[in-house]
Amino acid sequence: MRGRPTSCCFTGHRPTKLPWGFDETDERCTALKKRILDAVEAACEEGYTHFICGMAMGCDLYFAEAVLAAKERFPHITLEAAIPCLTQTDGWPDEQKERYARILAACDYETVVQEQYSRDCMQRRNRYMVDHAALLIAVHDGLPGGTRSTVLYAMRRKLMVVNLPI
Repeated sequence: MRGRPTSCCFTGHRPTKLPWGFDETDERCTALKKRILDAVEAACEEGYTHFICGMAMGCDLYFAEAVLAAKERFPHITLEAAIPCLTQTDGWPDEQKERYARILAACDYETVVQEQYSRDCMQRRNRYMVDHAALLIAVHDGLPGGTRSTVLYAMRRKLMVVNLPI
């Protein structure tokens, strides 16, 4: 069942803000992915059944993959892709576009926040996720940016926030 009391959303950095960039074989990335999976499974054990992901490169896609992996242990959970605009993957490397398409095909729900790109479509997507959740899992280094804005918005909306520092 989808609904704010049982929904969890996610925010995190893109590869350009991660110390390992696109190198997911880096042990720090592997460790972070494990912590994300552990946080997702802990949320499932606490009764969260619906997970909302913004589908950006980097931590968002790690999160979506963790939810899909957790479905093996918690088959009742659902994954929603919150898509900021239909051109989200324009300009992405081909392997990231393929990864996005694979994850999107496995999602239970898709929500397109708006059809066309605008300067604020990513922020609108982030607000949509927070407004439809009770828990936010964040990979945040404390620096200004979209992730920090999302964490602060979630705190103002009284969401529980689990931070997984880099």
